[in-house]
Parts: sequence; C-alpha cells; structure tokens
Amino acid sequence: MLRKIHDVALTEGRAYEDLRSLCKDVGARISGSLAADMAVVWGEQKLKSYGFDKVYKQPIKVPHWERGTTEKGYVQVSNGEMRQLSVLALGGSVATEGTLSAELIRFETIDDLKAAKEADVKGKVVYLAQPMDQKFIRTFRAYGACYPIRGNGASEAGRLGAVGVVIRSLAIPEDDHPHTGSMRYADDVKKIPAAALSTNDAVWLDQRFAKKQSMKIHLELSCMNYPDKDSYNVIAEITGTENPEEIIVFGGHLDSWDVGEGAHDDGAGVVHSMEALRILKAAGYKPKHTLRVVMFMNEENGNMGGKTFAKWVHEKDEKIIAAVESDRGGFAPRGFDVDGSDAHFDMLQSFASDFHPYDLFQFQKGFGGVDISPLKEFYPEIPLFGFAPDSQRYFDFHHAETDVFESVNKRELELGAAAVASLVYLLDQRM
Repeated sequence: MLRKIHDVALTEGRAYEDLRSLCKDVGARISGSLAADMAVVWGEQKLKSYGFDKVYKQPIKVPHWERGTTEKGYVQVSNGEMRQLSVLALGGSVATEGTLSAELIRFETIDDLKAAKEADVKGKVVYLAQPMDQKFIRTFRAYGACYPIRGNGASEAGRLGAVGVVIRSLAIPEDDHPHTGSMRYADDVKKIPAAALSTNDAVWLDQRFAKKQSMKIHLELSCMNYPDKDSYNVIAEITGTENPEEIIVFGGHLDSWDVGEGAHDDGAGVVHSMEALRILKAAGYKPKHTLRVVMFMNEENGNMGGKTFAKWVHEKDEKIIAAVESDRGGFAPRGFDVDGSDAHFDMLQSFASDFHPYDLFQFQKGFGGVDISPLKEFYPEIPLFGFAPDSQRYFDFHHAETDVFESVNKRELELGAAAVASLVYLLDQRM
C-alpha cells in the first residue's frame, strides 16, 4: 500500500499544481483579508472537486491586522554614515503615527533587555540583535531559542519606557529580506511599534555598535488593527467503514503572512494534507476510521482555527483518536515527531521498517503542530504527529517575501504528500 501511495503521488500527483494555484491565483492570505476569504472559497472548491464524502466549512472569528502602505527606516551614525533599512512591521504592531525618531540602543537577548535600567532605555528605540544559532542542526531549535525577541520584545521594551523596538529577523541566512511574524503586547504596558530588520542590516548595525558608535533611527510604519472578522476552517472527510465514529484528523493552515505567497508556510502543508486524502481515495483505499482533512485558518496570528476546532469537536462529543499536521515546509521528508505517550512513540518507531524504503528515518518525541495542539486540552491522551521535512532551508523563506511558489521543489513536495498519506494509512490500520 505504501508503494501504491508513492506511485500515485509521484506519477499522478496534484500537489504541485494545487500549490501553484493557491500561491498564484490567491496569493498571500493573512487572516481577515480579502485574499483569506478567497482562500476559503478556493479550498472548498478544491476539496469538492476531489469527490470526498463530505466537504463543509466551520465558522470561526479571526483577528484582522493590516500592514498598511508605509514601511521605511534609516539610521544615522555618529560618524556621519547613513543607511536605509529593510524593515517589516511585526504582525499586530501598532503604527508609528508619522515618523518615529529616537536613539537606538542595542541588547543581545530578551534577558539582557529585562536586566536593563529604565533610565537607560526610556525614550529610545530598542534593537534586539540575537541571531539564530548556526550550531543547531535542527533549525527549529534555533528559531525557538530566538522567538522571545520577536514575541515579547515590544512588551519588555515598553515596560522600560522605550518608544519602539526593532529585531534582527529570525532567519538563518544573511540577506536583504526581513522576516515578519507574530508578537504580543502585555495588557499592562503601553503598545509601541515593532519591526524586523533584514539580517544584513543587523550585521551592519552590530559592526557599528562594536566600534562604540551611537546611532539614531527614523522609522515609519502605518499598520492598523481592526475588529475581528468572520472566517472558516475548511474540512473534508472520507467516512470510515468499521469505526466511523473514530476520527483521524490531519491538516495544515490556510492562512499565511501578507508577504511572499505562503508557499512553504503553509501552502505546502495544506496541499500535503489535501493530496494525502486524494491519494488514498485514488488508490481505492477504504479506511477503517473516518479520515478528516482540515484547512485551518489563522495559525499565524492567533490560532483561532485550531482553538475553535478543538472546542467544537469536544462539544460535539466527537472521538478524535489521532491528529497529524504539516507546517514545516515543502522540503524533502525525513520523518515524524510525536507528542504523546511512550506507547505512541513506540508505535511510531514500529513504522520504521515500513518507512525505510522511502527514506523516512527520523522518528522522535517532539511537537505536533500549532493548529492541532489545542486538541490536547480536551483529549489529553491523544497522540499529535508533526511531519518533519529537512529543515536546513526553511528559515531562508519563513515569513519573508521569498516564500513563493518557485522556492518549492515539485518532487520534494510530492514525496511529502506521500509521507503524510502513508502515516495516515498506518495509523488507520494500527490504532
């Protein structure tokens, strides 16, 4: 059966064309935008076109933040140098309301900022310079270590009286493409503008700070927050033949950031999951359990799709027995992580001989995915599986204008869809 799955994926696959359509016909699709509305229609039409047993939408409420039209910045150095900066507002940031001009003060990490004195920070723009650690082989670990400068930087800087914050983009390469992403404001702190700088800009700033040169930054952001909007998760099912009341969920998130095209994050995960169900149907497979694909909305800046879905299935008293997520890009598959018990880990490892001919060899305890993680609140014993492709190039594209369809390799994407379909098949057989 795994051989058949891979044959269908590699010779009759629809994943690459579906991803092209999502990226080029719809484009970037941040929650609350017209493009996100279009993506819902796109997803429903695609799922219906594949003839699944059920296709429907689940209503949700999502945040609505817009970047605006102005994102400019430059610095003046005490020795007379000037440099225009490549900047992107962080998701959820407030605007500068005109030009924000202030002295720039540097901290390496969020802990360094927390240890600072208010008198040293007040009235200045904080620059958080922590790079992703190149020594981590698995780049998501480097990302996790840096996440606090993006997620919490504005609140910690605002707590000390800063008037703005800029961060080094959470990215592996040194280039001119800033990477956006979600951040949060503490309720008890005044909101200040927050933006990401390209890694090349960060290197340039670090060189001047190393020479003890002082700098003034000028920044303009015109982003806005609006009231929440109505949106949907988009869902398809094939009904189980033996235990239809028991459901295996798998999916990715339909929304993306508003730069690039959301190809790796998470267009690839959406088409992996949709294609996995299509492949199983095309192969003539009749599942024991009900197989449910979910295109989640709003993973990037709120996870309302995942949270609402988990509460919804719990209130319906549905029996979710496992969940799988693809949200780490469309690169060559390596294996799966599992957030579950020792018995679930043992089960995953028992698939190793089945997966070996397809170069799937990485099986470990780890994280399932943001969208499926809220299920743990209502189904604490459920195993959550995270698709794990090669991670080395993911942070070249993550949340940046470079995350476009052309950055995805056709064969790698198809192999990823086959890997997801194979795991769903094995779970259906052995749970």
